[in-house]
Amino acid sequence: MSSLLTDADVAGEATIVWLEDIETLPYVRQAVHTTPYRVGKPPFDGLGRLVGYAELSSVVQRDPETSLFHRRVFYLVPHDRDTQPGGDYQTGSPGEAVDPLTVEARRTGEKTSRSQGRAITPTPARA
Repeated sequence: MSSLLTDADVAGEATIVWLEDIETLPYVRQAVHTTPYRVGKPPFDGLGRLVGYAELSSVVQRDPETSLFHRRVFYLVPHDRDTQPGGDYQTGSPGEAVDPLTVEARRTGEKTSRSQGRAITPTPARA
């Protein structure tokens, strides 16, 4: 599991939308961003490119302090392994990174041999 998010942080998710083919991405970074809407592509002015996002259930309420929703986004930055396979993350991955094949709505993703750049083993099925 990601060391930065827990399943409780993503409990209000309804679906995950991918903007890229996750089969080709060994890992994605995940973070929770605030947005004005529950669904649709969120504004993303992060460091890199948005590769996916969560859409929220209709029962999720806005944050009372900001009047915004907290939604998970998946992104990559220019020095990640997908664009620099021989770079800093030739092996290993950032703390917030998970294998996108293990991501589900309401469940954080996991680090795997694939996301860590080690010998590829089958992704375990979730119960």
